[in-house]
Amino acid sequence: MSTRPPSVCDLSAIGKPKLADRALLDLTQADELVRLYKILASDTRLRLLHALVRTDELCVSDLAAGLDMTPQAISNQLQRLVDNRIVSVRRAGGRSFYRVADPCVTGLLDLGLCLLEETGRLPTGAGHGVDA
Repeated sequence: MSTRPPSVCDLSAIGKPKLADRALLDLTQADELVRLYKILASDTRLRLLHALVRTDELCVSDLAAGLDMTPQAISNQLQRLVDNRIVSVRRAGGRSFYRVADPCVTGLLDLGLCLLEETGRLPTGAGHGVDA
C-alpha cells in the first residue's frame, strides 16, 4: 500500500488554504519563499525529490545508483534537504532511509512539470527518465 502524500493541487486534502484566500505575502514570508526556492534550485535535489516521491522511501545507495552519482554526493544533497525539513530520515540498523517530509513537495514538483509542459518547454508527459 502506497503512503504517497496527495498532490498540493488538492489543497483541501492537506488542510491548506488556496493561494487566493491567503493574505498578501509580507517581506518575511517572501524571503522564506525565496530561501525555499533556492534550496530547490538544484537539478540533483529535484531529481532526488522526484525519486523519493516515486518510491516513497530510499537509502543513499539506492538513490546513488538510480541517479548515477556517488553516495557522498547524494548524502551531501540529502543533508541540505533534511536541514530544511523537506526530507526526513529514518534509521534502521546501519542504514538511513529518506522520504519526502511534506505533501506540498509532491504538488510543487507536479505543478512545475505541468507549467513546463503547458508552456511548451517540455513535451506533455515528459520525465519518463531514470527509474530509481
